[in-house]
Amino acid sequence: MISQKWGKLIRSLQQKKYRKVEQLFIVEGEKAVLEVLASNWQVTAVFATEPFLQRYVNDVKKAALIQQCSSDELVKVGTFASNDAALAVVKIPEQQPFSLGLASQQLPAPWVLVLDQINDPGNLGTIIRIADWYGITDIVCSPDTADCFNPKVIAAAKGSFLRVNLHYQSLPELFKHSPLPVYGAYLGGESVHQLQLKQPGGFIVLGNEANGISAELSAYINRKITIPAFGNAESLNVGIAAAIICDNLLRLSNS
Repeated sequence: MISQKWGKLIRSLQQKKYRKVEQLFIVEGEKAVLEVLASNWQVTAVFATEPFLQRYVNDVKKAALIQQCSSDELVKVGTFASNDAALAVVKIPEQQPFSLGLASQQLPAPWVLVLDQINDPGNLGTIIRIADWYGITDIVCSPDTADCFNPKVIAAAKGSFLRVNLHYQSLPELFKHSPLPVYGAYLGGESVHQLQLKQPGGFIVLGNEANGISAELSAYINRKITIPAFGNAESLNVGIAAAIICDNLLRLSNS
């Protein structure tokens, strides 16, 4: 059974201000909870159904608190419409600013995703998962980008949040002394199908869902790139655009 105290805490962690105060977030569902238990992240508590606890008796030992409960209780305190497995309360790890010096010394130079005012948590979670798929280990976000520990972000990321480092910091400051090229996704620019790279690696900037890359950042964009359209759609979802751009740039840099 989930106590009233824990239920209140778990529900509060659906809001950013309480996550910031408590330095905790929630992970829901069988696979995601198992992944966080297998990681080096600190798991404060696991609330799970009897079948889950019986099936993964050794996995849950990592948690400081293990509590059996019903699937109805998990739904009541969590964000999923159905959850017959588990919910974990996890400590937010210390977040570090992106180290440009270390990145520039890597051979070959890394690709780094940069998100400018991405507001939708589902889009952010999808982009984290895309970065993980393409082996991109760092995403730098503007301070007003959605919180990466929002339950909707965690759900959409499908465990990839454990393997991709997110950094929240001033983007103009990031680019001011950058030795890496900065690519910006625009509706008009060089086609990603025909790009010729002078060097592998760089920053890939994706802008706000409605307004694109902010004017403040435009001065730092070295190359404007676009996904050529063959139909009449006005634009692409930013997550889909991220996948197409990453696929093309990673293919070119590894060819």
